[in-house]
Amino acid sequence: MAIRAVLWDVDDTLFDYTTADRAGMRAHLVAEGQLDGYGTAEEALAHWRRITDAQWARFSAGEATFEEQRRDRVRDFLARPELTDGDTDAWFERYLGHYEAAWALFPDVLPVLDALAASHRHAVLSNSSIHVQERKLRALGVRDRFETVLCAAELGVSKPEPRAFHAACEVLELGPHQVAYVGDHPEIDGRGAAGAGLLSVWIDRAGRHAGDHDGAGRHRITSLAELPAILGSDTRFGAPSTFR
Repeated sequence: MAIRAVLWDVDDTLFDYTTADRAGMRAHLVAEGQLDGYGTAEEALAHWRRITDAQWARFSAGEATFEEQRRDRVRDFLARPELTDGDTDAWFERYLGHYEAAWALFPDVLPVLDALAASHRHAVLSNSSIHVQERKLRALGVRDRFETVLCAAELGVSKPEPRAFHAACEVLELGPHQVAYVGDHPEIDGRGAAGAGLLSVWIDRAGRHAGDHDGAGRHRITSLAELPAILGSDTRFGAPSTFR
């Protein structure tokens, strides 16, 4: 049966999260006078991401709320467990100001959404919260491209659990075999979507995993320019050179 809808990841799929996070954290630490404590901005960012991954795993396992994992990220990063919730929230809000100033879509996003607008329905499934992703998509000017935005914090289940993907399919009133999922993480998105029975499209923008064909049922692409061909869409989507 033909693919009728595309579910999208947001961070590092539609939105250049890595670049914004790097620029935002560096600007934030400079403004806070805290950069020297981490050596370089890259070392600080690597430390922040390790903590973020660990705290997100707690949230995904139901061991912390979305707000708790965010606050504990700040306490761990600053090595200050005594900080109050108000202190951590204020620090994180200041960071968000720098981070949001660097928000941008990848250049291949609008062309592919335009190309597929008439042929496919579109929705978002993210391991975040609706508050965060709705705000982000509106700021980036693409919220109206998606029928619905579904997030782990509200669903109560995170990718790569099949229940997360199936919940999104139920909202769309489509079977998993009628839905494609596009995301940047080879396991959480790529293997997770395939395991849930969706058409799995894993975008490897940096091309770090060329030749990775492990039988996981994933279609690996390096640009969204390749997506219409995988979906079998009858569009006039341009070649990758269109985005230069």
